[in-house]
Amino acid sequence: MAILEARTELLDSLVALRDRVAAASFPLPLTGAPYARRCRSELLAQLDDYLVPRLRDPDAPLLAVVAGSTGAGKSTLVNSLVGRRITEAGVLRPTTRTPVLVCHPDDAHWFEGRRVLPRLARLSADREPGTVLQRAADRTDPSPQPAGTLQRPPAGESGPALRLETDEALPTGLALLDAPDIDSLVAENRDLAAELICAADIWILVTTAARYADAVPWHLLRAAREYDVTLATVLDRVPHQITHEVTRQYTALLERAGLAGIPRFTVPELPESAAGSRGLLPGSAVDSLRHWLTHLVTDPLAREEAVGRTAAGALASLRSRVPELAAGAAAQHSAALRLSHQVELAYADAGQRAKLRLSEGRLLAGEAWTHWRGFPTDTAGEELMTACTDGLADLLANAVGAAEERIVDFWRREPGAVGLPEDPCLGAAPTVERMGVAVRHWRRCVEELAEEAYRADGRGPANGEETAALLATTLLGGAQGIAAGEALAAILTVPPAAALRERGAELLTECVDRALHGERDRRLAPLRKLDAGPEQQARLIAALSVLHKER
Repeated sequence: MAILEARTELLDSLVALRDRVAAASFPLPLTGAPYARRCRSELLAQLDDYLVPRLRDPDAPLLAVVAGSTGAGKSTLVNSLVGRRITEAGVLRPTTRTPVLVCHPDDAHWFEGRRVLPRLARLSADREPGTVLQRAADRTDPSPQPAGTLQRPPAGESGPALRLETDEALPTGLALLDAPDIDSLVAENRDLAAELICAADIWILVTTAARYADAVPWHLLRAAREYDVTLATVLDRVPHQITHEVTRQYTALLERAGLAGIPRFTVPELPESAAGSRGLLPGSAVDSLRHWLTHLVTDPLAREEAVGRTAAGALASLRSRVPELAAGAAAQHSAALRLSHQVELAYADAGQRAKLRLSEGRLLAGEAWTHWRGFPTDTAGEELMTACTDGLADLLANAVGAAEERIVDFWRREPGAVGLPEDPCLGAAPTVERMGVAVRHWRRCVEELAEEAYRADGRGPANGEETAALLATTLLGGAQGIAAGEALAAILTVPPAAALRERGAELLTECVDRALHGERDRRLAPLRKLDAGPEQQARLIAALSVLHKER
């Protein structure tokens, strides 16, 4: 059992990998996202419920999970192995099902704490309504609690729980876990069954003579072969007259599936094993399975082989399962990049078009042109300045609208964008108002520059307000603003006027860039919150590499 002689480095690397798996997220609704999320859940279950606790406590009792389809006889089998009714048997299951773990009283402390299945509350063995053992997930102390320590769950809290039972009929070092049906109609039950299976050292698959060829149990058998776990099968309710034929056919199926060497047990059809029966099977019907389990826990070599095989298989499976998870993370990052690139591209093009319109003097039209024609005789500097800045705000708002229209059109055709907000500014101020704020900031800067320049070098009859209006007209008027530039030079002389225009142009570029970049960042904010960066893939692969190095 060399692999269970857990060096600190191996366990640390396994815990580090577990943390990377837990941190992986697949928020974008890509085609492979549901599969990736399921893989992540299965990996976490196997790491949290089996690999980490088993390597941390190699001498802990063996956990054998009894799994199978609805009505296969799992509960009757567990009850019969113990010798009394531990778990409810029957074909008709309740909407929710609480799994039952039974062990020797001396082993109870191993399962009352958070060592395995940490997210499940522990129901007390006395079955007092509303009473549970302390919820393992809420504890900070990893050591087991004394047997019988009880705590009521917080008000309104509900969730899966594990009922603990003890019985001296079981040998020390062995725990049996009766899992929910793997084909349950309730998705939560199926998920819980998968989680419990991942926590076990030994898988015992129960099927019947009538259903041994069904797809569901064979899916579980193929998973057991893939992970190379310690596995046994029980063929239940086999009629005496066809025992040989059914056994022969079932054996042939196992051989074709590469499972020829696994232990196989047959339970004859008896009144006590009938579907829906609440009886116990006679001891002779389960003696062979009981002896096999007892041998595994009492013979050191057999125990070492059983546990070592399951642990080694689980570790080996990480070689393919973690890269699959990393591939899912890479697909998320790729989709996020595509979506982000379209946002960047749309706003870059919108900025270029806005600056082109400014260079062409498109803003010196309409009301602004009328005020310019009447300046300074019929129009004051403030009116001209207001007309110019209003035009700039409209230009920026139109640029944002064009960019958003382009983004929405692309995102609607991109599967990864489903569920992302089409309007990231929903509830915020309208775009025109936000652009107005940006432009008013630019206007104040221009007015301060013009006032400062006028006071230093002004020689004409104009004042600082008119100087600012001439500067704005020069900057926004393109070729049509040449006359405004000449008037500005007449007031300030040529060199100061040129310097003022240069600084004003810088401020205008900064205003356009700041306004559009702010809208771009608003559009990108939902994507950035998704945490779909390249780090997830890199960290998963790096953690896996460290683990294999330690192995």
